[in-house]
Amino acid sequence: MYRFLLTPRWLGSTVLAVAAIVACLWLGSWQLSRFEARVTPQHAAGTAPTAAASPLDTVLPGPVAKVSTVTVGHPVTVTGSYDPAHQLAVPNRTVDNRQGYYLFTPLRTADGRAVAVVRGWLPGAPGAQLPAPPSGQQTVTGRLQAPESNDTSGAVAGGLPAGQLGMISPASLVNLLPYPVYDGWVAADDVPAGMTAVPTAQPSGGDGLTARAFQNLGYTLEWFVFAGFVGFMWFRLARREAEAAQDRALGLDPVLE
Repeated sequence: MYRFLLTPRWLGSTVLAVAAIVACLWLGSWQLSRFEARVTPQHAAGTAPTAAASPLDTVLPGPVAKVSTVTVGHPVTVTGSYDPAHQLAVPNRTVDNRQGYYLFTPLRTADGRAVAVVRGWLPGAPGAQLPAPPSGQQTVTGRLQAPESNDTSGAVAGGLPAGQLGMISPASLVNLLPYPVYDGWVAADDVPAGMTAVPTAQPSGGDGLTARAFQNLGYTLEWFVFAGFVGFMWFRLARREAEAAQDRALGLDPVLE
């Protein structure tokens, strides 16, 4: 009854159907992997690095390299000297459900650029005198962070006192520092006594259940539905052909639905 499947027409149709199903399943799996990549946290658990630290200039090679969701939380190491003249406090930062501020100090490297280093978190409001950084050449090991995309201090532009910074990003530092800076910033792992290491923050619009992540999930379902539809239509057409062949064998006029 199903000998017609061996005819050239049906062999060609079967090959096309199988190819379409495989393509749909592959595209659905790819969209699913994109969804998982968006919702799986890229940062290390807690504040401990999970891999060996890499030199910062290899993680962000070149002056225009940007921090991505792949490099956020990556352990890095960088050598330079702190610039105490441009040390700033970043107020209204919460760590362990306590309100405080980040202690931000630029670290100037041998190539003339600086790395925005958060040396640690301190409770309360910033004082007039911030803890001084160590002098001389320093090698800092920490976790790479994405530039902040909004002023999480809640202060309006220009509303912060001198010596304070609303958000850590190259755009906010361009008028404050007399030298270029790397994209993003580094949260130091080794913090001075009395300070708390800053946990890794996810970039805005990066990981998590964002609209784009749900869009990837929707595409995943669509491709799987398409694969099922192709298989269903092939089976339906083959069944109709088999019923028509059976009717012809019985001397009946096949009735197509």
